[in-house]
Amino acid sequence: MTMQPAGAFAPLSSAVPSRLDDYINAHSFERPTVVLDTDRVRAQYHRLKAGLGRAHIHYAVKANPEPAILAALVAEGASFDAASRGEIALCLAQGAAPARISFGNTVKRASDIAYAYGVGVRLFAADSAPELEKIAAHAPAAQVYIRLLVGVSEADWPLSRKFGCDGAMALELLTQARALGLVPVGFSFHVGSQTRRAEMWAAPLAAIAKTWHAAQAQGHVLTLLNIGGGFPAFYGETIEAPTEYAANVMAQVDALFGAPAHIMAEPGRGLVAEAGVIVAEVLLVSRKSADDLARWVYLDIGRFSGLAETEGEAIRYQLETDKDGGPEGPCILAGPSCDSADVMYEKRPVLLPLDLVAGDRVLIRNTGAYTTTYSSVGFNGFPPLDVCVI
Repeated sequence: MTMQPAGAFAPLSSAVPSRLDDYINAHSFERPTVVLDTDRVRAQYHRLKAGLGRAHIHYAVKANPEPAILAALVAEGASFDAASRGEIALCLAQGAAPARISFGNTVKRASDIAYAYGVGVRLFAADSAPELEKIAAHAPAAQVYIRLLVGVSEADWPLSRKFGCDGAMALELLTQARALGLVPVGFSFHVGSQTRRAEMWAAPLAAIAKTWHAAQAQGHVLTLLNIGGGFPAFYGETIEAPTEYAANVMAQVDALFGAPAHIMAEPGRGLVAEAGVIVAEVLLVSRKSADDLARWVYLDIGRFSGLAETEGEAIRYQLETDKDGGPEGPCILAGPSCDSADVMYEKRPVLLPLDLVAGDRVLIRNTGAYTTTYSSVGFNGFPPLDVCVI
């Protein structure tokens, strides 16, 4: 069944391209598999690019590091936000130029900084003095941008506290970076993953702009603003079309920051989520008592094998079965492992066909982001999520 409200905008979700459905219908899958369509990645890249205009897209590799996706984006002219030595190596292996890679993690191993510098990466993120010292020691004269905390976020998946620093510290870090021989170029931030409406950027942007202008008032020459990610995918809640969404964000940026010389954007989910469909299977449909209002539906995939973002029921994936169209009833959706935390949706049960039984196929739409990367190596003996690229 599809949980799409009336009026929801889902140009890439309302009808999956025929080659994806045709492929799934023509094949059997012995275990959970995500089928990825690189054509959809390319299409979404150009939709976002049309709205972002002069901003440079640095794909957030962590969303899905599948080599075929990276290769497709390299061919389209994308740049990349890498969080580790491994992600940098993956990008380089697919033909990305080092100048198009930003080492965006603010917590880096010293040897990984040296590796990145050695292969030609010259742009690094930091949010503390000790991190700047590591960068200065192992990437001399590199460009750095300071990540700022975002205190207010309306995102479905906020990214607060762990990364970034407050405005006062950020100003100090700009000065320290220059004293260390580095080239401080600007700031970065992240409004939070799955920020469904562009208007939700208003408060974070206004707060970041205060620090931006304070830095300029102190004489710092700022040439880079990294607006991070937050671009949404369709999970059942209304979202704006990607081009209009991105253009709206850019209009806010220009109004508040005075058209910075260089703008980076780091879409991950918003670029690849709608390019993937997980093919899963029902293992069991049962009740805990004769008068239970909701059935328990156990799938062969759960929170430890690719659906980690159902934590707190934050991400509401769209489900379809071959039996859609008939009577439905509420279900608690759970995974296959022997861990009691392996429950995806219970507070807000999903509606599934009443005649659903073990062996039925379930398609989980828009699962191209943060599924393969969150899949365990084999918790409880269940294999990692398989990947098929078409």
